[in-house]
Amino acid sequence: MSEWHKYFLSIAGALLVSFSSGTLLPQAVPHPVADYGIYDFLDELAGEDILSLHSAVKPYTRAEIARLLDEAEAKRDRLNARQAEELDFYRRDFGRETSSSAVSGKRFDLFSYKDSLFSFTVNPVLGAEVLRNGSGTATYWRNGIEARAYVAGWGFYASMVDNHEKPLLGKPEYLTSRAGGHIKNSTDWSEMQGGVTYSWKWGYAGLVKERFTWGTNYHGANILGGNTPSFAHLRLHLEPVKWFTFNYFHGWLNSMVVDSTRSYWISNSYGTVYRDVYHRKFMAANLITITPVRNLDLSAGNSIVYSDLGLFPAYLIPVLFYKSVDHSVNSGINNMNSQMFFDLSSRQIKHFHLYATLFVDELSVNRIFRKDEWNFFSWKGGVRTTGLPVENMFMTVEYTFNYPLTFRHFVPTLTYESNNYNLGHYLKDNSREWFLNIGYRPFRGFSAELWFEDAVRGPDYQEAGGSRIGNPPLASVEWHSTVAGLTIRYQAINDLYLWLGLTTGKVTGDARWSAPYFSGKKNTLNAGVTFGF
Repeated sequence: MSEWHKYFLSIAGALLVSFSSGTLLPQAVPHPVADYGIYDFLDELAGEDILSLHSAVKPYTRAEIARLLDEAEAKRDRLNARQAEELDFYRRDFGRETSSSAVSGKRFDLFSYKDSLFSFTVNPVLGAEVLRNGSGTATYWRNGIEARAYVAGWGFYASMVDNHEKPLLGKPEYLTSRAGGHIKNSTDWSEMQGGVTYSWKWGYAGLVKERFTWGTNYHGANILGGNTPSFAHLRLHLEPVKWFTFNYFHGWLNSMVVDSTRSYWISNSYGTVYRDVYHRKFMAANLITITPVRNLDLSAGNSIVYSDLGLFPAYLIPVLFYKSVDHSVNSGINNMNSQMFFDLSSRQIKHFHLYATLFVDELSVNRIFRKDEWNFFSWKGGVRTTGLPVENMFMTVEYTFNYPLTFRHFVPTLTYESNNYNLGHYLKDNSREWFLNIGYRPFRGFSAELWFEDAVRGPDYQEAGGSRIGNPPLASVEWHSTVAGLTIRYQAINDLYLWLGLTTGKVTGDARWSAPYFSGKKNTLNAGVTFGF
């Protein structure tokens, strides 16, 4: 018997044991970031030093959320009355993922089953939103179904949702954090997300298709913003010790660039048509997080967007520095598109979360010392206070600056995009944003937030052509959005959110970069309800 067959049989045997033993292993099903209630609650508890949280990479798995809630339960005496109610509320949802003592009560599910080996949950996905301003009425609604299952150390999950929006508010060319989809001459799009994972005590791996974010933020991540339609990727998460975390993925992107050498004509009884085929496009990325002392996370990583090579084995190796690999693979010719990034998150001062992220798209040391040249950077910094000046209150100040041509590439198949949506910050390159908000959570499930954002974008040097070096940041303001708003939200039961919002603002400049519905000076009222994600 060959060594390969022995290796295969040993793995198959181990998996068979995991199925048949009935031992409850850790299980990893990521929980959607769109369920902001639980994410905000965990962040609040981390800000008050109730628990320790690594927040640069989201989503968290349901098992991880359950563990964090157990950590908070052990410190219940430090929670205020509202936080204690929130904890009980979320433990009724995530309690089934924990091996701790039984949680009293459980959340509503359309269908739920659990025994010592197998569990299965199904819920509908329903939602509607109405917006009204001087441009008229805009509507959005969605419908679908989501499910998840666990068998021993295996996790399975899927969500299929049909989206209907009129007019379209989240096109890829718009400078908006509003989610959108790939649409073919329609106001409807469908998105399928899901995956299969296998977990062990200190990590998990999976083949998944879902939205995710990298980079600490409260208003748009600038490493991976999560605004692209979901794409399939291999994922690896390792946390062998408390002070070390490793994340990696290899993704299959959609280039939206037609490959004429692989496209072809089709002739049959329906007629003669040309079959377009897109160029293949891939991405690999890793991120290492070191926690030298409690509540201080230092993260560094790198990524590469590549094409033409097919699925390349070196980029399936999680621990490599991909730019160096690229220099050997493409020695003497144009390289692929590589990036580096760094993230700092500090909650060492109780009630304060200080954070900063640097995205490096292209770096030349010489440019640092030249007044008329700039590197291709995106950086973000901010601070959030929790429980100050009174309990249940939070405040955020966040600043983002994206230098010209960051996230861009002159080769269409190597852009930092998928489905034409930027993978990084939603404002794209040559832009700047201030974001401020103040919020209050007086009782379980309810929040009221006052917020303000001021964003500008300068010339699109990619469109203008010419030299890619020496383009001054924000030499002129080509687009400007200033918006203030009040948003009231209430989570009536798990996954059921209701909200009411009022915004006033002005959007001017290049009309291509904003939905016409929001352009100009507008006061907008919006209300919505959603169940499931």
